[in-house]
Amino acid sequence: MADDTAASVIPLHQVPPKRRAKTGAERSRAYRQRKRKKGKAAASLNDEAPSTELLIPEGFSSVDSVSAEPPATPPVTVTVSDVARDGDAPSRSISGILLVAAALALTGVGVAMNGWFARSLGASDVAGWLFFAIGVASDLVALVMPSCAASLWQACQRVTAAAGWAVWIVTFVFAVTAGVGFASVNIADVTQARASRVTPAVTAAQAALSDAMTARDRECKGGVGKFCREREAAVVDRRQALDQAVHSVGQTADPQTDAAIRIVAWISHGLMRPTGDDFAMLRLILLALLPQIGGILLMVSKATEMR
Repeated sequence: MADDTAASVIPLHQVPPKRRAKTGAERSRAYRQRKRKKGKAAASLNDEAPSTELLIPEGFSSVDSVSAEPPATPPVTVTVSDVARDGDAPSRSISGILLVAAALALTGVGVAMNGWFARSLGASDVAGWLFFAIGVASDLVALVMPSCAASLWQACQRVTAAAGWAVWIVTFVFAVTAGVGFASVNIADVTQARASRVTPAVTAAQAALSDAMTARDRECKGGVGKFCREREAAVVDRRQALDQAVHSVGQTADPQTDAAIRIVAWISHGLMRPTGDDFAMLRLILLALLPQIGGILLMVSKATEMR
């Protein structure tokens, strides 16, 4: 009974039998079999995709192909400046368009002003048209030369750029002088026409002077006496009143100057009180200078678009 029980017990941990070491012949046979299997596998791969060997460089093994990793793609970074630049692109294009439009408008005005004034200097029709051509050509050169000179300077052509700027200075000065002539002639004509107006005050002063002169002539006809001298003094007073009335009309002929003087005096609390000649000179310079800056505006717009 005890033997049966003992014989039915199965040990929980069985020791595996030790493998017999292979002989040299067995190891060489196994090596030849593995080599044969690898050759068959390589032949089958070549039959399926014969063109893949051409893509594998020399010295590159299958192990390298498995372990090789695709090149890491650098992450795309977006900065705040890129976003601001993309957002500002429409505004820059609009500002460039407006600058170009302003440059062309000012150039058109300058061409008309300088051409008209240059033609008025000619003693004959031929001379007038020649002066007109000079004025128009100088304005066109003053328009395009700043952009060309700036481009040449960026291209490291310093001598050519300096020559271009020298030509622009000459044409700019010529255009400004022509603009001064045009503005001064027209302003003087308009001011004189306004100053020669006959106002009710001038009419009354002229009537009073006529009456005083008639009374003086009647009184002084018999000789110079006390009453004749009184009538002569009355004539002098009436003439001074007429001069004052005419002068007041002349002052109101240019209301812009008077208004500008009063504005400057009000802003400075009386510390600055320019004269009418000061403001007239400033206005003349601005009227002659502004139509000639079209080339500068065109250069600025081009530089804005290139940013």
